[in-house]
Amino acid sequence: MTTRAATPSVGEPQPAAPSSWPRMALALAGYELRLVLRRGEGLLITIVIPVGVLLVFSAFGPAAAPGTPAGVDRLLPGSISLAVIAASLVSLAISTGYERAYGVLKRLGGSPAGSSVVIAAKTASVAVVELVQIALLVVIAVGLLEFQAGADASAPVVLAALLLGTIAFAGLGLLMAGTLRAEATLALANLLFLLSLVLGGIVLPLERLPAAVAAIASVLPPAALTASLAIGLGTVSGDPTGPLLVLAAWAAGLAVLAARYFRWD
Repeated sequence: MTTRAATPSVGEPQPAAPSSWPRMALALAGYELRLVLRRGEGLLITIVIPVGVLLVFSAFGPAAAPGTPAGVDRLLPGSISLAVIAASLVSLAISTGYERAYGVLKRLGGSPAGSSVVIAAKTASVAVVELVQIALLVVIAVGLLEFQAGADASAPVVLAALLLGTIAFAGLGLLMAGTLRAEATLALANLLFLLSLVLGGIVLPLERLPAAVAAIASVLPPAALTASLAIGLGTVSGDPTGPLLVLAAWAAGLAVLAARYFRWD
């Protein structure tokens, strides 16, 4: 005995075909961006705090160690680094953690969009937020604080630092969001943000920290990102290979761990 698949009769509504992959990714990315704009605490971390660090510490921050840049020359790379951490670690980790806890990720992963659309949309939204952050910080630094890039400034170094830093911190954020409870992710992400302010060479030069602490901090992603950006912007002289390699190692390791251990439910 054989059966035939039922076919819709004439005039019966046909099921809607799913949109194309790019359209689904763009639509979900737009939704992610709208959520960012609606979260007051998210805007505080991603926009207000990096700008505040740049303005306040450029004018009233602690004096730099001899032979190191002071004022806006030191704070712009640090503020950009902080902005990347805020967008790709803190905001991404917290929002993804709660979406996982509420079952949103599981439903999206099982929808026609699939996990690849979800990942692409979140990546795109983080990139857009970072572009806005960096543009705002550069405009403030150049227009209000009279920042000028150094003679040795290198756009490829800056772009490499931003790319590797984003991958590293996004990997860490997704690893946390995909393995921890949402409340634990929230607490840990904010703690790491505060630690980055101190150990990332952002508001306090590493040279002012105890030698042992500075040595450990220099091989962590926040300080490596800040150092790479400072060299890329020409505010300090040096070879960017070392900090970029540190960033690349963290980016590769954290991305692999996030892909291996991330749970959708």
